[in-house]
Amino acid sequence: MRIARIANEPIWRNTDFVRLWTAGTVSMFGSFITRTALPFAAILVLHAGPLDLAWLRALEIVGGVFLGLLAGAWVDRLRRRPVMVAADLGRAVLLGSIPIAAVFGALGMTQLLVVTFVAAAMTTFFDVADRSLLPTVVDRDQLVSANSAISASESAAEFSSFAMGGFLVQLLTAPIAIAIDAVSFVISAVLITRIRRPEPPPPAVSTREPVLKEIRAGIALVASDPVLRALTAASAAAHFLWGVFGAVYLLFATQEIGLGPAAIGVIAGVGGASSFAGAVLASRTARRFGVGPSLIGGMLLFAIGNAFIPLAPSGAVAVGALFLILQQLVADSAATLSDVAETSLRQSIVEARSLGRVIATTEVASHTVMLLATILGGILAEAFGLRAAMVVGLLGGLSGALILWFSPIRTMRGGLPVAGPSATGPDALADMGHGAAAGDPPEL
Repeated sequence: MRIARIANEPIWRNTDFVRLWTAGTVSMFGSFITRTALPFAAILVLHAGPLDLAWLRALEIVGGVFLGLLAGAWVDRLRRRPVMVAADLGRAVLLGSIPIAAVFGALGMTQLLVVTFVAAAMTTFFDVADRSLLPTVVDRDQLVSANSAISASESAAEFSSFAMGGFLVQLLTAPIAIAIDAVSFVISAVLITRIRRPEPPPPAVSTREPVLKEIRAGIALVASDPVLRALTAASAAAHFLWGVFGAVYLLFATQEIGLGPAAIGVIAGVGGASSFAGAVLASRTARRFGVGPSLIGGMLLFAIGNAFIPLAPSGAVAVGALFLILQQLVADSAATLSDVAETSLRQSIVEARSLGRVIATTEVASHTVMLLATILGGILAEAFGLRAAMVVGLLGGLSGALILWFSPIRTMRGGLPVAGPSATGPDALADMGHGAAAGDPPEL
């Protein structure tokens, strides 16, 4: 079993990766801007009410999460680049229809709902294909560096795009802001078509199983493999924490600490900068300590960092704000560190023919847990208080670190195992220092 050393060379020398990264970054900025502009279009142009906005959000979740398993199966049947180009162009047409309809006075809530659902579904196909394509664009030893760069741009997009979206809506109107997003998807599609590194061929039509059977096979692969099972369970644990905290964070910040919207926005900005820093450091951390310790340590620090929120004192605005800032500094950077290691490990050990379904299975499991945890967080807060609800969320987050510790991932102190039949089997674990005589990092 070969172990790929984590490369120290700059990933930017890989021109195909630069094109893929640029396409993804442009697409991410556009998507985050639209996430802001679409509700504004509903409110400012159509005078939508709370129920209309709730439907917009619900359809985004349904289109983006619950079609994930189907997206994974189809992505594994096809070449990834055409899927991404089709998703980009489809989103460009859908979003471009909004400013056109607005110009002619024909924009309605039904159109916004349809666009939201279909665009979210296309985004799911794009994201699964994007993460499945990356291991064919970069070498195994470049995966951590590549995912670090992608996480850094995602953090920058999330950090700045809300303000950018609000500015564009105020300056140009919501439909024009959405038109800019439509153009961003066209740019992304053009960049993807310029990637030259060949993809491995998809399975022959004659060898394909029915879609539902392929979905079940993807779920079975995740459930049966000890490393993939641990990665998925730990991801679900982190999303459990996010779900519970997301349900109560604003109430806690405003009612318990006494912060206003502007202060909360500034604190969130600190989190974006912290995530960016974590992404920049992720590759160096994985080289220094190994993928396993980076992943477990990041998950543990993520849970510990979030403990600053329920520990914040009530009524002391300055001190409470400091606690929330500490949470953003520790938890957000740690979450990015663990996410880069997790994504790189999954991409490395899963063969290309199954990667889409494995990614989709993990995403659907994690976001389903987060959705249920959000509801649970609200129920717990109503019954026992905001702090008690967050303590339950913290226990979920800590369980993720424990799951990883008691899995084969704890022994991965070297590079990334290479995809193959024994990528996570006994031979691979022996190569990574697992066994009675294990104790030193593997020789690479």
